[in-house]
Amino acid sequence: MLSKLRTVRGVMRSLGVYYGSKSRSAEKDRLYAQFVKKGDLVFDVGAHVGDRVASFRRLGARVVAIEPQPALVLTLKALYGRDRNVTIESKAVGRNAGMLTMKLNIDNPTVSTASNAFIDAARGAQGWEGQTWEKTITVPVTTLDALMEAHGVPSFVKIDVEGFEGEALAGMTRPVEVVSFEFTTIQRDVAQSCIARCAALGFQRYNAALGESQALGDWRSAEDIARWLSELPHAANSGDIYARRA
Repeated sequence: MLSKLRTVRGVMRSLGVYYGSKSRSAEKDRLYAQFVKKGDLVFDVGAHVGDRVASFRRLGARVVAIEPQPALVLTLKALYGRDRNVTIESKAVGRNAGMLTMKLNIDNPTVSTASNAFIDAARGAQGWEGQTWEKTITVPVTTLDALMEAHGVPSFVKIDVEGFEGEALAGMTRPVEVVSFEFTTIQRDVAQSCIARCAALGFQRYNAALGESQALGDWRSAEDIARWLSELPHAANSGDIYARRA
């Protein structure tokens, strides 16, 4: 019972953080409007409580929201289950289809992960104090290629899966226009591997937004964004890198 109450509290906390500011929602819309237009298909990999889904829908896009955590899937269905332009896939995304073990952070579900290396990197790191992953579940895994076979090729793919971004990108061989993936300063190597993967897939230009700022800087090459990431101070903590084909 206590675990369930903590799960509910964690979800409610996320809802307050990610839906509680109209100005932040407007900033998201301005950011994503650079990549998403009415009628586009978008994949939200690691949809969490769906605040990005909300932004993509305000922009008129069709959305496939992929999220493996049962409590968050229920939340997504409560918020978007009646929207015919939102499809919810209760799965993880990786390099191969199958099953995997996921580690849940009950109090802070936004950092639940399928990556043991992510947990090891967070342990004792500045800015990650007090985070614990005390429950495991087994979830089905799909790939980005399989999602494209099922739903069509998206114009934009957003990936936020707590240290599993490289595994998600490894399951994509078909080109899309724009991809974003989260990075953390405790696992720069994961983000660097994602940059290399995107470059191999033919993405030409790169940008980044720190934290929840939703503000992009100048577009640059893969080599330049990799250098920027390596020089970023630890206190920057996290953000998103954007890769576009042209």
